[in-house]
Amino acid sequence: MTDLVIRPLVAGEEDLFDSMPDPLPQLRKIGYADGVAGGGYRPERTWIALRDGRVVGRAAWLLPPGAAGAPWLDRFDLTAEAQVGATLLRTAHEALGGPYPYHAGLPAYWRRRPEVLAVVRLPLAAARLAGLVERGERLRCSWAGTPLPASSGRYAFRPATGTSEIDALVARIAEPDVLTGREVARAVAGVDLATAPRAWLTAATWRVALAAGEPVGLAGTTGDACFPQLGYLGLVDGAARGELLADSVAALVADGAREVVADVDAHRVAVVAELERTGFRQLRTRLFLEPATAPVD
Repeated sequence: MTDLVIRPLVAGEEDLFDSMPDPLPQLRKIGYADGVAGGGYRPERTWIALRDGRVVGRAAWLLPPGAAGAPWLDRFDLTAEAQVGATLLRTAHEALGGPYPYHAGLPAYWRRRPEVLAVVRLPLAAARLAGLVERGERLRCSWAGTPLPASSGRYAFRPATGTSEIDALVARIAEPDVLTGREVARAVAGVDLATAPRAWLTAATWRVALAAGEPVGLAGTTGDACFPQLGYLGLVDGAARGELLADSVAALVADGAREVVADVDAHRVAVVAELERTGFRQLRTRLFLEPATAPVD
């Protein structure tokens, strides 16, 4: 068998990274060269496996400039056998001080799509061989103009009165329904979006749902991120979910949004169903693999 070369990129080799065709072009993603220009990708955190001068595996760890945390594996593509991919990851981790998590971006409904499974089976197997284990899955959903459900009239909505009301409601909500960008908030700023959303959603507009005058839900929306988004949604009364979702989207639309994104844990079937009733559709999923010794959230 031809000798395998595993090494990091050097500056100026962006074209070498891109010489491997994108196996999942349907996924929205930043181009590698653009990521280097923005500082999130760096040559020394990008490793390739070469056979006969051809790239058969590539891995790029992402860490935005100024981030407080450690990098995570953001791009990992493989056309060689899984053991080659595992060797690539182990070699890079040893050099980079890892192991580090792998946030695997995948198309929506990927388990039901044989053509996608054929692409992702190898890198996922390689990640497991390298000592990473699955810790969860989150769906990125998008609303893009679908008519919103009519209000039942049972709930009223108003802006939050201030930070004290926001913090008091967050403290009452054990498990928020929607936390968009939770992993990035943790990696970049060390913030737990579930318990300290204002520390990350600094430009958010906060809306409160009320039943008979009492607060029963809280939503934080922002149009200042990559996409207008529902950054946080949590409930004291779960029955208010659909109407708070619709109110949040309507508030963003009133500010000019044409698309709204929201992230939800894949196992939260009732929340996913309510998002879909509100007009959201799944864009992609992100599978989280962590070092075997990492604590579970």
